[in-house]
Amino acid sequence: PVLDLGCGTAVLAMAAAHVIDQDVLASDIDEVAVDVARANLRANDLVEKVVCFEAEGLDHSSITKAAPFGLIFANILKAPLIALAPSITTALKPGGFVILSGILKEQADEVVNVYCDLGNTVAARRDIGEWTTTVLQRSA
Repeated sequence: PVLDLGCGTAVLAMAAAHVIDQDVLASDIDEVAVDVARANLRANDLVEKVVCFEAEGLDHSSITKAAPFGLIFANILKAPLIALAPSITTALKPGGFVILSGILKEQADEVVNVYCDLGNTVAARRDIGEWTTTVLQRSA
């Protein structure tokens, strides 16, 4: 399965549902974001493909039941990405990928180092303006 952690409007979850033939979960800590995400899923006829719910981090029964994930999107800020690094790594299947975004370029190395210290390796990194997106793979 795929997890969009901190889904916001669920854009990444919807993209995944279109290209990956797997279950997609989308969660956010913000109730309003979840409401917007659900509205977007309805508007794009993806309610049957993406399950969206409110959750703090990975602390939700739907996430623990679906884990481990082959792909996790985490488009959130530095502090939560660092705090969630052990949980995200544990929730990844060996060889699975996590895509970290929403990171300021000057903060990226600190975030990436935390994930690498947990046994993940950098598969790709892209800086766009002042933002960085990094793809990491959990060791097999």
